[in-house]
Amino acid sequence: MSDARSPALALCDSLFPGGHDVRAEGLLLWGSGRTADGPLAVVGTREHAAIGVDLAHALAARVLQVVREHPGRPILMLVDTQGQQLSRRDELLGNGGYLAHLAKCFEVARRRGHRLLSLVYGEAVSGGFLALGMIADRTYALADAQIRVMALPAMARITQIPIEELQELCRSSAIFGPGVDNYARLGAVEAVWPQDALAEGLVQALRMPVVPDPRAALGRERGGRTLAHDVVQAVLQAA
Repeated sequence: MSDARSPALALCDSLFPGGHDVRAEGLLLWGSGRTADGPLAVVGTREHAAIGVDLAHALAARVLQVVREHPGRPILMLVDTQGQQLSRRDELLGNGGYLAHLAKCFEVARRRGHRLLSLVYGEAVSGGFLALGMIADRTYALADAQIRVMALPAMARITQIPIEELQELCRSSAIFGPGVDNYARLGAVEAVWPQDALAEGLVQALRMPVVPDPRAALGRERGGRTLAHDVVQAVLQAA
């Protein structure tokens, strides 16, 4: 399939009916799109990319380019990642440091006035999702996206808990469960955007007020994390 018809660029067509110049370079997405509220920068990944040192460095460079060339322009992260690249080369080169550098670049952008939004349209897994997605001010998802820390079979092997018990825990606790609905209950996903209203969802997100990290409060309201908000507030008050 050519890039012109790839799912990632087709998604951009729906997000930006006014036009965009988002392009794919390997597994990297970058460019800009036009919304009803003005231009918006895009950085992201495609085809379930594993984020290693090269891709993390390329993503970080594009973020800094936006900061340098388009001060204050909102940034949308398009997330489709299977997590960090698990290769000997990437581990020896310090992949965790590269992912941290990527997250720091987004934080630099935020502190310089860039709104940070993320949209999970494919996969979102572990460290790749933390550095590209969860770092955003607000995270959104498509209904058929796949979000998880770890697949249940792998979790069962590592924890030595039978997979049947983990499946039962998933039914009773959003903390254990993969999937968009569970992450929405936790407050990690702000909202799910309908496929037929992506442009509207994006504009609405851009118009949301800038507030301190709302995820713990959302998790309490939605019943997915009932204590996180109160613990955070207690720590802040005691500091």
